[in-house]
Amino acid sequence: MHTLYLVSVFFHVVAAMTWIGGMLFLVLVMVPLLRKPEMRARAAELFHLFGVRFRVVGWVALATLVVTGITNLLGRGIPVLQLVTGQVFAGAWGRTLAWKLAFVAAVLAMSVVHDFWLGPMATRLARQGAPAETREHARRWASRLGRATLLCALAIVALAVSLVRG
Repeated sequence: MHTLYLVSVFFHVVAAMTWIGGMLFLVLVMVPLLRKPEMRARAAELFHLFGVRFRVVGWVALATLVVTGITNLLGRGIPVLQLVTGQVFAGAWGRTLAWKLAFVAAVLAMSVVHDFWLGPMATRLARQGAPAETREHARRWASRLGRATLLCALAIVALAVSLVRG
């Protein structure tokens, strides 16, 4: 059982690195590069291509995080019944876990909205040649939601560190 727990933790960490690393790459590398004047003409299309590819990678990582997260809790000796009844959320450790899971739920909801509604809408408006104000409005909201998702993801990491090191 301990080996399964260690394997699960390994995949949990790799999935988190993949997902958060991809978001950081987008914010720290892609966005500044695509804002250069010589890249503006292709920026929307490149964002779309990157987004579609990363959407697949990101959702595989998120699914892995959910499955391995549950496996990790079980591996730490937390009975399924305590998860179902909410008893696991008692005490300081449990409250930290509750906050982490609340951020996870928020991230999943924001990711659905961003990946399947706002992002595609911003791309569609750019491709259709919608008025600049309309395109910019959609792009700005997609960007804001992406940044909020990243901030919540970083909060999840901070809470995870607190759970295992606190």
